[in-house]
Amino acid sequence: MGDLQLPPAPTAAAPEIRIGLLVGASTLEVTGDSGALVQDADGNSAGAIEPGSFWRVRSAAGLVDAGAAGRWQVTGQQQLTFQPRVAGGWLRVGDRPYRGRLTIARDRTGLTVVNVVSLEDYLAGVVAAEMGRRDSTEGQALAAQAIVSRTFALRNLGKRATEGFDLYATVADMVYAGASAEYGAASAAVATTSGQILTWQGVPIDAFFFSTCAGQTAAGTDVFAAADRPYLQSIRDVDSEGQAYCRISPRFRWREEWSIEQLRGVLKSTLPSASAVTAEAAAGVRGVTVSGRTASDRVSRVTIGLRNGDIVVEGPAIRRVLRPVADAVLRSAIFQLSEVREGGQLRRLVADGAGAGHGVGFCQWGAVGRARAGQDAPTILAAYFPGTSLSRAY
Repeated sequence: MGDLQLPPAPTAAAPEIRIGLLVGASTLEVTGDSGALVQDADGNSAGAIEPGSFWRVRSAAGLVDAGAAGRWQVTGQQQLTFQPRVAGGWLRVGDRPYRGRLTIARDRTGLTVVNVVSLEDYLAGVVAAEMGRRDSTEGQALAAQAIVSRTFALRNLGKRATEGFDLYATVADMVYAGASAEYGAASAAVATTSGQILTWQGVPIDAFFFSTCAGQTAAGTDVFAAADRPYLQSIRDVDSEGQAYCRISPRFRWREEWSIEQLRGVLKSTLPSASAVTAEAAAGVRGVTVSGRTASDRVSRVTIGLRNGDIVVEGPAIRRVLRPVADAVLRSAIFQLSEVREGGQLRRLVADGAGAGHGVGFCQWGAVGRARAGQDAPTILAAYFPGTSLSRAY
């Protein structure tokens, strides 16, 4: 159905990937459905966790201590590895179960916990967490996300190597919630696309993705200076009636408001890191206006009037500087600003916006809308990444 052709059957097993679950933890507990075997950094046995029991692990004196229910039986280690007693079992750290094995090592401020897991098992947790619960009419959107996520993972292996793993389990890379997030349709999407990735001239692409484009994706360089790729174009993401495929998204339209007191507080916190102004100067805000837009109608420049002159904020920094009171970043760069004034003085700032995320590449809610319209995964991917090929990595 799509321009992308399906690759041949799998030829090799999936590689392992290392996912950073926690960094800087002070104390944690590890258990497993079948118990666990414990090894030190040299691969020697360091003990075992019995079924129904747990080990508590802590950082102490620059090393790792561990033991059953608080009895520190294993001390002075640089790293411990936990693996299920039974193949296919899971391990739990905190309140979440994970497939594969866990390594716990001392870092600068505490403990780093890494889940070492098959890439395909990892993707089952990623697709479920990134796309949420989808029904049978939306399976092709899940399949498309599986291919995008697999491509992202392989392209970025080793990205966090200095921290002892490949990727974070958060929006800093891809959201990964372990085995607890898995469900049938998401796991099936991963299985049916096993090994499939998107390539450009034989190389895995930069597989950017986000929540909601509001009907128009962004060009790569509109958001990321180094993302000058032929397949990262701005596309009109609408159906034959001109309706956005992602109009079903709960983030399709939104509004944020700041009282003058709230705006001062936000800018005191955010503006100094994006410009040379001090927090005191940022509190003297007199106005905020949009002063530049991209071809996809995203805000590329905002001018903030202060008592001592204007400050210009550009690019991705805009969403961080105009932070909502209850969130860490503005939902998207598609918005209109309105100033509410009394006696010539700014009293409130209002942002009426659309979409969510940076806007480059694969629109998740757009993919859901396209799947509901009967499009298959290759068609969906060809729309968001034009000119790419569907290839097999293993």
